[in-house]
Amino acid sequence: MTVTGPLDGIRVIEVGTLISGPFAGRLLGDMGAEVIKIEPPGAPDPLRTWGQAELEGHHFFWTVHARNKKAVTLNLRKDAGRELFLDLVERSDIIVENFRPGTLEKWNLGYVVLRERNQGIILVRVSGYGQTGPEAHKAGYASVAEAASGLRHMNGFPGGPPPRLALSLGDSLAGMFAAQGALAALYRRSVTGKGQVVDAALTESCLAVQESTIPDYDVGGVVRGPSGTRLEGIAPSNIYPTADGSWVVIAANQDTVFRRLCAAMGQPELATDDRFATHVARGRNQDELDKIIGDWAAARQPADIIATLSEAGVISGPINTVAEVVEDPQLQARGMIADHWDERIGRNIKGPGVIPVLSDTPGTIRNAGSARPGQHNDEVYGGLLGRSDAEIMQLAEEGVL
Repeated sequence: MTVTGPLDGIRVIEVGTLISGPFAGRLLGDMGAEVIKIEPPGAPDPLRTWGQAELEGHHFFWTVHARNKKAVTLNLRKDAGRELFLDLVERSDIIVENFRPGTLEKWNLGYVVLRERNQGIILVRVSGYGQTGPEAHKAGYASVAEAASGLRHMNGFPGGPPPRLALSLGDSLAGMFAAQGALAALYRRSVTGKGQVVDAALTESCLAVQESTIPDYDVGGVVRGPSGTRLEGIAPSNIYPTADGSWVVIAANQDTVFRRLCAAMGQPELATDDRFATHVARGRNQDELDKIIGDWAAARQPADIIATLSEAGVISGPINTVAEVVEDPQLQARGMIADHWDERIGRNIKGPGVIPVLSDTPGTIRNAGSARPGQHNDEVYGGLLGRSDAEIMQLAEEGVL
């Protein structure tokens, strides 16, 4: 039997919509877990209609976050649906949900109930503000979480409005931390035999990536703000104009790398100039240093700049569009521009590969998500739970499936 990845043999139930919960489920599925995605009958995940491209009425955000999942329908508000869900819980390892806190409890499906059916069940809960605290009851979106956490405050240019990245970053960060927590809980279960709750908040996930902002404020009263295309005090590390009007990134803030940059530019004397000789000095004089490097880069083609600096051991690179990303030979060689068989349109479409890469049991892409809600009802309710065709048909007629 082909091993699908390091989590081969682990079963995940996903009950959530849109991005954060489904992203966590996708990451576990990429690593080989069997992921059963539950959608309420008649109310499919809105992610099925997300994405900016459209072909034959289909959109393709779904392709990325629904890959490697089996789709079933189930109404958790009905008693029969609740019992089916608990039957699945008995046979599963992880549940991923991203409802507003208290929703599962309202349906009498809180962790205490789940644990009674399966002591080893791990409940991964993703929410805007966490399961406890004065704001736990509030709904949360990535845009607000990024802002409330302080992350948005640091984006943009000094004096300007704080823009968002053109992605739902807060959702993705929370999904990543949720998957990380699920893996940690799996390991602990292997020691104790008991599951637990993994509580991942969008706000806290955004806060976790903010480096030293909190201690800097606590110790020195520093309120870090936006710095445009660079980091204040870290130089040189910026984008620089080139002869064809595009930009390249050059990062040479480490002393040894800066010396190599100076030599590559034909200006080795800069490395011993008191204005630039040390990390602290470069930070204090980064406007002047950025101008020197910018003038050098502006007279050259981007490919020449990158080739020259790469040969010299200086970190640099282009600012690629997605059109350039999909043609990147490094990403292609690593399998990071991967084909997904999308049965909705009957052909492969490209999407991101599986990361991280494991040497012995790499993750896999087995499918691009279900073409329709409930596509795997017979397989899951019949094959896994042992319900007959007649029972499944009756449950569908009752609005349970």
